[in-house]
Amino acid sequence: MNSRLKIAAIVVGVLLVIVIVIPLFIDANAFRPKLESELTGALGRPAKVGNLSLSLLLGGVTADDISIADDPAFSKTPFVQAKSLKVGVELIPLIFSKTFNVTELTLNQPEISLVHSQDGDKWNFSSLGQAGTSSSTTAAAPSGSASSTANFSVGKLKVSNGRLTVSRAGSGQQPRVYDKVDIEVTKFSMTDSFPFKLTASLPAGGSLKLDGNAGPIDANNAAHTPLQAKVNITQANLAASGFIDPAAGISGIADFEGTVASDGHEAKTSGTLKGERLQVVKKGAPAGKPVQVQYSVTHDVVKQTGTLTQGEITMGKAVAHLSGTYDARGTTTSVNLKLEGQGLPVDDLEAMLPAVGVILPSGSQLKGGTLALNFTITGPVDKLVTTGTVRMENSALAGFNLGSKLSAISALSGKGAAQQQKDTVIQNFSANVRVAPEGTRADNISLIVPSLGTATGEGTVSPSNALDFKMKADNIPFVIQGTTSDPKFLPDVKGMASGLMQNALGGNKAGQKNPLSGVSGMFKKKP
Repeated sequence: MNSRLKIAAIVVGVLLVIVIVIPLFIDANAFRPKLESELTGALGRPAKVGNLSLSLLLGGVTADDISIADDPAFSKTPFVQAKSLKVGVELIPLIFSKTFNVTELTLNQPEISLVHSQDGDKWNFSSLGQAGTSSSTTAAAPSGSASSTANFSVGKLKVSNGRLTVSRAGSGQQPRVYDKVDIEVTKFSMTDSFPFKLTASLPAGGSLKLDGNAGPIDANNAAHTPLQAKVNITQANLAASGFIDPAAGISGIADFEGTVASDGHEAKTSGTLKGERLQVVKKGAPAGKPVQVQYSVTHDVVKQTGTLTQGEITMGKAVAHLSGTYDARGTTTSVNLKLEGQGLPVDDLEAMLPAVGVILPSGSQLKGGTLALNFTITGPVDKLVTTGTVRMENSALAGFNLGSKLSAISALSGKGAAQQQKDTVIQNFSANVRVAPEGTRADNISLIVPSLGTATGEGTVSPSNALDFKMKADNIPFVIQGTTSDPKFLPDVKGMASGLMQNALGGNKAGQKNPLSGVSGMFKKKP
């Protein structure tokens, strides 16, 4: 036993001596030109490597200060900078024949800059792998680089604890920064499909995970490389994550689970998004209940356009359907969408009203009944125009007594105000609506309140929520002013005078009510 222990100790000692001594006889920096040449040839861009040091314990060579040039059409600053690069090599060929066979590449703490062109056609990484894409690349690339690009492969390619900055050329928006980026690729090849995993921390919180296959790398545009992956996103800040054009003004916290599949020309993505504190318009407020969106999109990678083939928006038992197209070219995305819903429970939708910028009178709440809507949404997302119809039936505006607000108008019509009622029962409400940056306009308004009758009219709501409506109830004109949270109902004296003048000049038609009767009723006199 003692002799065996001695032999084992001797073997271990010899191995330790070899591990310590061999690096002294191998100048790792002698392989720097070869490493730079292979990286430059594979990427089609100048790659610079700092000091190399050999470590048999780590199983390879470590390089300091790595940089990869950007596409000169985008920037003169590096596309990638990293503190160190670990290069796994085959040790036996390296020791005995000084042959440098790379088996693994690991970038540690790299800074990666992704830039989208202003017209949306290309990325700064689109030209990766293209030999001779610029004069600077041609000068740095070795002869036969096109062949080395096609033949480049490595058993494992990793990015550890990286930082990814995404921006758009010519845009005034702040770049989005993704931290703690880890990427692991196995059996990487420029000409074959390879499995990959990616995890990252999202801007303003949340995390992203991709797990799938990519490749082969598109030789003409790396951004068109085929891809299939499962996508998991947790606690993403919609306003800052970059998944939605920030110009849309949409915000909230969301989880997403879905898939993406692209052949390099057409990408299909589908999944389910669950959002909390969702806000759809800039002047709105967070929704009081969770919202779920189940969707499918077909995206043209080249044209940067797409079609929303499925879009089910669910809040409680209310389910609305969204469909249409979008165009992501240029600095702002444009859409042409259709939103439709029938028999939507008002109780479930009430919590969504603040998110779309609808403000009810202070202290009031919609209860009961159903809502039907049919809208078309068009234009750039920062200047959307929404037009369509809305209809509500058998609902109530709890905490708001419309009868007391219309007491003066009720007196003109000879009816008593239903001031004892705390809530306003709405038998039917319908209108044609147009919502645009300059404000909201409602036409063909019809409101049936059993205790008061029918009111019709039209009007506007300004971006600051100021009201300007001209209405008529029981042939008596009135106006609604003030704000959406504090509306003021006033008799339309000018409208009444105009009506009286017309009747005086034209005479009353048979069976038409004398408008003077309402006026005299105000003074407790017989007509």
